[in-house]
Order: sequence, then structure tokens, then C-alpha cells
Amino acid sequence: MTGKFKVAGLLAVGAVAGALTTMQLQAFARNSLSPLPLEELQQLAAVFGMVKSDYVEPVDEKKLISDAISGMVAGLDPHSVYFDKKTLKEFREGTTGKFVGVGIEIGMEDGLVKVVSPIEGSPAFRAGLKPGDLITRIDESAVKGLSMDQAVKKMRGEPNTKVQLTIFRKAENRSFPVTIVREEIRVQSVRAKVIEPGYAWIRVSQFQDRTVDDFARKVDELYKADPNLKGLVLDLRNDPGGLLEGAVALSAAFLPQDVVVVSTNGQIAESRATFKASPEFYVRRGSSDPLRKLPAALKTVPLVVLVNEGSASASEIVAGALQDHKRATIMGAQTFGKGSVQTVRPLSADTALKITTARYYTPAGRSIQAKGIVPDVWLDETAEGNVFAALRMREADLEKHLGGADEKKDEAREKAREEARKKLEELSAKTKEAPKPLPEFGSAEDFPLVQALNQLKGKPVAVSKTQSERKAELDADKR
Repeated sequence: MTGKFKVAGLLAVGAVAGALTTMQLQAFARNSLSPLPLEELQQLAAVFGMVKSDYVEPVDEKKLISDAISGMVAGLDPHSVYFDKKTLKEFREGTTGKFVGVGIEIGMEDGLVKVVSPIEGSPAFRAGLKPGDLITRIDESAVKGLSMDQAVKKMRGEPNTKVQLTIFRKAENRSFPVTIVREEIRVQSVRAKVIEPGYAWIRVSQFQDRTVDDFARKVDELYKADPNLKGLVLDLRNDPGGLLEGAVALSAAFLPQDVVVVSTNGQIAESRATFKASPEFYVRRGSSDPLRKLPAALKTVPLVVLVNEGSASASEIVAGALQDHKRATIMGAQTFGKGSVQTVRPLSADTALKITTARYYTPAGRSIQAKGIVPDVWLDETAEGNVFAALRMREADLEKHLGGADEKKDEAREKAREEARKKLEELSAKTKEAPKPLPEFGSAEDFPLVQALNQLKGKPVAVSKTQSERKAELDADKR
């Protein structure tokens, strides 16, 4: 694998994460439609007929129609998608946080799948897999050369089926096979711990169905472990977003009752709404308020929110609300900039359309679409500076993003990304190794977390050495 491909592999997760969305799941039928463009529809039918009759080999009619729908929707923006049976199943797994597999959080290292952490109680956990283990083979397939998505698909499957993983454990300098029986896994999207007496860290990696319940449980555990917390770090780095109601609830946990969290605006009446820090805006019908038993101190405890270029959508809603209400200090890097809301509308029992229906606005009326949240305090990824920040894609870099038609390309950002890519490729060519991955979030080597704790303690903060702001965006924020 060349240095270029190694760098691309390291960026794959961030790119995919950045494309994930804030969404509302609802069925919606419109009673009135504007007149259909008959001439264009006749052309579509004519093309369909020609392909059916004249193409070099027979084609599947259903696939042609599915591809036509996919192309129509893909031309709108990066986040509108047609779901066929397979992709709808994968989408539902992502929002529920449930899937069938072995139960590991993974990354990539030297072209291999790295076990970041086995999920507690999962088949992988019971089989003895450890953080840092490298997976070299999945059944008969070598992992080297596979993308992370390809590796994940090979490890997932049907319940009660077996998969054999070949593990290389560096600490013991040995390889060994492990046979694991797949089962349904529930992803924990919230992690938390007391870092030191008086200071705690709580990380939300994605906004799924159970994220708010898990958040409330973790906060309860933190305050039981240390009832006198003097500061809290809410970590939203690389959080690609998810369910809008989760973002509203998480914001409400820290904000006064009934203040505005986010507003939305679009073409149809249902897309024009204001969401407040009140149970009626996030509690599902028939459920109780998951935040009702949170300690009152959570409303006033000094708070730092960590964000980076991978913080998108729902995580940006939370950061924007807490920033506008001056409830927290936002630290890190400028966020992804996905300021749109998607609605999922069923088309049949196993197909659906995810379509952009609104833009969202922070309590102060800011649209962060293609801009992102600018932190109050800029931080680098490491004490030496940034390693991968310039390489990460943001909303403004995506083709057909909302508002993109009248925007000029950010040539300075493109140049910085190309220079950073070349630098990493040259380093890879010299050392024959991929760049050293960043420390795990929440670890003792997590530089931004250390700076967040310094902020809470009133100690000096090592602000960014390589701060890069978009002048046009900052000028727009000042107006």
C-alpha cells in the first residue's frame, strides 16, 4: 500500500462520519402536487424503453427504476438519499444503535483493523479481545487492502452464525484465531468517567434512539462517583449527529427550562418549527422524561464542549445552543457545517426517501450551513500541532451542498489540504509507515481534553498554533 492510500484509509472514517445527518423519522403524505412536467416524463419513459430494448444485454427493470430514483435524489444535495431494501436496513441499524455482529469498536492501523474497544458483554468481549489487538484475517479474507466499511460488512451477518478472526496481539508478539458467534449488539453511544477528583468527562459519539437515556444514566453514575463536581467536559468530537430530538434533549439537560434550542425553516409548514428546552419537544409519546431525575447541579456546573471538524449536525445543534446561551465554552476546531434537517419518508415496506426538508438555526438565528460552529478557544489536535485536521472534509467541500451555487471555492483551504496530504505522503514514503494515529479520546494523552481541564481549572491553555479561520465566514458571523 502506498503512502497515498494509507492517508486515504485514515480519512475514510471522518469522511463517512461527516456525511451522516440530523434527521426526523416520520411518515408524511402531501395532498397537493404541482402539475407534472409531462414532456420530461415522456422522455424518461422513452429512455427507459430504449435501454430495455436496445442495450447490449438484458437489464433488470426494477434496478433501472431504482437507479433513476437514486440519480434524481443524488442531484439535490449530499444528504438526500433513496434507500433500497439493503440500505434502509443499514440506516435503521445506525439510528437504533443495534446490529448483528461481534461487538467491537474499531479503527485502522497499518492497513489492518484495530480493536479500539470490545463492547462490554459482547461476543468479542467474552472471547477475550483486547484494545490494541489487530485483526489480520476475517474468515478466509486478508484484511490488508480492505476498507473499513468492507471489513465491517464481513464481520456482520445473521444471528448465531460464526466468523473466525485472526488476531495479532502486539504485546505478546503472537497471532491466533478466534471463532466468534455473531449476535445482536447494542452500541453504547455515551461514555463517561471521572478524570480526577472534581472533574469529569462525558463523550457522546452519535445521537441514536437510546442516547438520551444512556446520557442520563452516565450523568447519574458520575454524580454518584463524585457528588461535588467542579467541572465537566462534554466531548462531541467526531460526533456525526443523528436524531434531532436527541440534540434538543442533550441541550435541555444543561439549559434553563423553555429557552430556545434550535429552530428550523423550509418550504412546507411542518418544516417551520422552534424547539425549546422542554420535555414536550423531545419526549416521545407514551414515554417519560429521561432527564427528570438529573441532578440540579448539571444546570450550573462549569462546562467545556470539545468539537472538531468531524462534529456535525446534531452535535453542532448542541454546541450552537450552549454557545449562544453562554452556557459553555466551546473549544477545539471549526465544526463540519451541516445545517440541514432530513426527513425519512417511507415509500414501501422496505424502501424510503431521506430528503432535506429544512435548514436549522441556532438560538441567536445563526445558520451554520457550510460554515460550522467557530469555537471560543481554538485547539490543535496534539501538542506539536495538527496532524489530520487540514485533510478532513467539511460540508463546504461537498459537491452540491446547500448554498454552494453562489459560493466561491475556498482556495486557501484546498491548498492547505493538498500541502498536508503531500506532507503525510512524504512522511509515509520515508518511514514506510502510516502516520501515528491520534491518542484515544478520553485517554491521558488526549491533548485537547487536557486543555479543556485546564480551562475549567483556570490554568493556562495551549491555544492553537496552526489556527485556520475562514475570513468570509467570520465576517458573516459579525454582521
